[in-house]
Amino acid sequence: MAERKAQGAQDVIEPSEFTTGSGAPAAAAATLEQALGVQVRSIRRELDLTVSDLAGAAGISVGMLSKIENGQISPSLATLQSISKALNVPITTLFSAFEERRDCSFVRAAQGVIIERRGTKVGHQYQLLGHGLGGDIVVEPYLISLSEEAVPFTGFRHAGVEFLYMLSGEVLYRHADRTYHLRAGDALMFDSGASHGPEELIVTPMSYLSIIVYGRDRH
Repeated sequence: MAERKAQGAQDVIEPSEFTTGSGAPAAAAATLEQALGVQVRSIRRELDLTVSDLAGAAGISVGMLSKIENGQISPSLATLQSISKALNVPITTLFSAFEERRDCSFVRAAQGVIIERRGTKVGHQYQLLGHGLGGDIVVEPYLISLSEEAVPFTGFRHAGVEFLYMLSGEVLYRHADRTYHLRAGDALMFDSGASHGPEELIVTPMSYLSIIVYGRDRH
């Protein structure tokens, strides 16, 4: 409950009242050491260098570099300068990840990128609604539209988890050995490693939101 000030004063809202119902853990604030480590590791991987490669080029031990990348120690400016030279970047670049910065993708209505996917050949149009976010998890949100000329296709298979939300139309949607009757407002979430796709197009044209989530390949 909100705490009330003296009579006639405005209510004071506690910060906890603004939390959502999500079970996701709170975002932890990164220390300078952690931010430096993330940045060094990120640049090293972009250059396709091993920990041993970078440590040798910077003149430091593999153990020290590992501790730096894991945010376990606070390296001296001389060490950071050696690392920045080995990575061929300004030393200030190593500190840039400490700034408060979160990725965000904004797409205006009807301006999503139309892309080619496997279902395009059978009349399924894919409009990508977000892109460019980093991290270990890839999220691909699509607005999928099926015209009256579209045909069923149940052979989709890919890594990750997929979430569908029906916006319009009506479909019998197959996942593995089961079929689900979806109408506007219905939702379906499933392991997308199994064969799936619209089996019978009952009411067309139709559209639904598809969100695909999978781990990013770091190799």
